[in-house]
Amino acid sequence: MIDEFAKDNLHGRLRRDRKVLLWKLDGLSEYDARRPLTATGTNLLGLVKHVATVEARYFGEVFDRPSPEPLPRWQDSNGSDLWATADETRDQIIEFYWRTWEHSDATINELPLDAPGHVPWWPEPYPNTNLFAVMVHVLGESNRHAGHADILREGLDGRTGMRPEYEKQIDEEARTAYCAKIEQAARSAASIKA
Repeated sequence: MIDEFAKDNLHGRLRRDRKVLLWKLDGLSEYDARRPLTATGTNLLGLVKHVATVEARYFGEVFDRPSPEPLPRWQDSNGSDLWATADETRDQIIEFYWRTWEHSDATINELPLDAPGHVPWWPEPYPNTNLFAVMVHVLGESNRHAGHADILREGLDGRTGMRPEYEKQIDEEARTAYCAKIEQAARSAASIKA
């Protein structure tokens, strides 16, 4: 009974994070969805493409249930899953993610938590694992990248949060005052330490 509870809980959180990640693209121009927003080139549409690829590999290859999506061999990974090319549409990447959800969900639903898996890109002694460990790992990846997306989106237009129903109207005056208070605390702490 605890296995089904754990599996359902992890799966529910993964589904939540998937939706959060897609919501971060809502209302953005093609340029803003794709442009590099950090020194390393991190961008919102690239995060979606990356997480889709991660899920496709972990819930596919690891359990000998290859994704129906064309993926380069993991050994040939060159970072191209982290950004969208000019000829890849936003809809194509989102639809890839949705199809990956279906395949991943089928793997999760059909296998028990202790189903054996093999992650060839994990170093020894870790490659032999199970569905539970992979679900925790992928949930961590999805959660991490949803957090990245939240910060990137905040930097673009100030929108934050996990779901549209909890989004509040941005009060620029209150936000500016709050940031000023934090800035003052940082300056005060720095002057005390100096």
